[in-house]
Amino acid sequence: MERLIISQLAEWKNKENRKPLVLKGARQVGKTWVLKEFGKKHFKKTAYITFFKNQRMKNVFEDDYNLERILANINIECKTEVTPEDTLIILDEIQECPKALEALKYFCEDAPQYAVAAAGSLLGLALHKGVSFPVGKVDTMNMHPLNFREFLMAMGEDQLAAALAEADSQLINDFHGTYIYWLKNYMYTGGMPAVVQFFSERKDYEEVRNIQNQILADYEDDFGKHIPKEQISKVRLVWNSIPSQLAKENKKFFFGKIKQGARAKDFEDAIELLKDCGLITKVHKVSKPAVPLKTYADFTSFKLYFVDVGLLGAHSGLDASSILNENELFVEFKGALAEQHVLQQIVSDTKFVPYYYSGEKATYELDFLIQKNGKIVPIEVKAGESVRSKSLSFFHEKYQNDSSVRFSLAKICAQDWLTNLPLYAVTRL
Repeated sequence: MERLIISQLAEWKNKENRKPLVLKGARQVGKTWVLKEFGKKHFKKTAYITFFKNQRMKNVFEDDYNLERILANINIECKTEVTPEDTLIILDEIQECPKALEALKYFCEDAPQYAVAAAGSLLGLALHKGVSFPVGKVDTMNMHPLNFREFLMAMGEDQLAAALAEADSQLINDFHGTYIYWLKNYMYTGGMPAVVQFFSERKDYEEVRNIQNQILADYEDDFGKHIPKEQISKVRLVWNSIPSQLAKENKKFFFGKIKQGARAKDFEDAIELLKDCGLITKVHKVSKPAVPLKTYADFTSFKLYFVDVGLLGAHSGLDASSILNENELFVEFKGALAEQHVLQQIVSDTKFVPYYYSGEKATYELDFLIQKNGKIVPIEVKAGESVRSKSLSFFHEKYQNDSSVRFSLAKICAQDWLTNLPLYAVTRL
């Protein structure tokens, strides 16, 4: 399975001031696989250590931070000789060994010639428990489920995937129907590697749902095992409320929708726990659509999205037969799936950080705002082929911006200040 993040890992390897890498991401998005694959492609040797149920290696890091001794133990554990520059050291499930996480600081300071990559699905939870993170001494990278381009490659459609990254809009429009076919399948299956691998081999939609439901069950199981007892019920309430929150016309997260009388201060920690696990993405509203967007972020108003569009459909109970219906997949939840899909592609297949904005007295709302080349670009998401963009028109009249984007099922089309991009072409942002 082709993962585009491997090219980013190669850039990390060749950085002049390379530091140990911490690869973050939710469980089952493929972090272990991608690090091993990266080792095969870009190093002569790979020394893989997992701290899951590995007390001996935990003890190695507990004693002290003598890197010569630690490397000698890694040699024995991996039955290889770790040598600078041509060996990738992988420290997996590093949240299970806080001292190993802290040791990355000493690899950075005393042995930068060694390429060390650490991964941990529940690292965010470990940090909540007081584990010291080596701030400034590591490089970090986020990994997500397969984006749509990666999904196309997994389906054997490499040329369709490549075309999305090129400038030939006519070529993309010529294959519009084929892209829509695969888009509908992607919005049902999502990008979790186990799901995509199965779907590439057997187009069994019912079993896809079974695999997705098992992943969701595994996440729920993690809640009980790793989250503080006093937070478990709150985390589950937030997690289970997200589909209905996204189904609203106004997708802003309302605490009162979790349960009657719920207040922000009661659930803020639960939301942060889910975010730190990589299971949700938090998109903040901005008080003013101006550069730099980050400085106008309103931390009291936000929308929450799932880690994966396929898991959102599964968690929402979307029936497998809906994939056979021409339009049902896209109108379900009033466009929630389409908006989830666009958000997922923005964070995994572009360099932009998304925000959102609503006008005074909620007269209109922009699904997303991004900052591009020093300018604000408003984005509206349509679940069908509609060419009406009321919110974008309001925004343009007020701010006279020269670039807006509408995602829909229509083909690529540029009209003065507004560009329509198909839902399958988010990477072209």
